[in-house]
Amino acid sequence: MNDLTAAHRSLPFGTRVRVTNEATDESVVVRINDRGPYADRRVIDLSREAAKDIGLVSTGVGRVKLEVLGSA
Repeated sequence: MNDLTAAHRSLPFGTRVRVTNEATDESVVVRINDRGPYADRRVIDLSREAAKDIGLVSTGVGRVKLEVLGSA
């Protein structure tokens, strides 16, 4: 919850991904460490700390761009 991590359905654990909030152009690099999200139309589930870094805590959801950087 307090680390820069995220859940993704298919990316391998340890993969680093840059997540950019399309509304603010703020970005954060996270490490995939879990599976999910399981809600329809969602592609990534950020930890609270990662969501805070790109301004998504108050809204809970937002449009983001993903850039796979490689494995850790």
